[in-house]
Amino acid sequence: MKLDLTSFSKAIGSLERALTVADPDKLITLPVGMQEVIRAGVIQNFKFTYELCWKFIKRWLETNLSPMIADGVTRRELFRLAAENRLIEDVEQWMRYHDARNRTSHTYEPETAQDIYAEAFNFAEDAARLLKALETRND
Repeated sequence: MKLDLTSFSKAIGSLERALTVADPDKLITLPVGMQEVIRAGVIQNFKFTYELCWKFIKRWLETNLSPMIADGVTRRELFRLAAENRLIEDVEQWMRYHDARNRTSHTYEPETAQDIYAEAFNFAEDAARLLKALETRND
């Protein structure tokens, strides 16, 4: 059964557009208040897209390997299974994204917000690679 990847594709597109607007060279020219709002938008897009990433990994594994394969597994185990099945490349990098996602509730701390904002740029590339892998292997 094919997965409907429409929502995932739209989320990645939204994140990429947010990152284009939030380009550090452009962002620095804006007033601080606008910088904060734009960074917050990037963080929100990161958070939403990350959630879709792991959920689509889980769905793909359940659809293509076994309906129970991902039940009750840790996020690390889920990412390990995804790497074994060539959906992602670097389990440790995905665990860093997971950590950044968990820290999104602390974005009122400027350093935390800046860290997550910076991580979103790398994440967008990996999320797009995941989408490509899912599209290629969506049978």
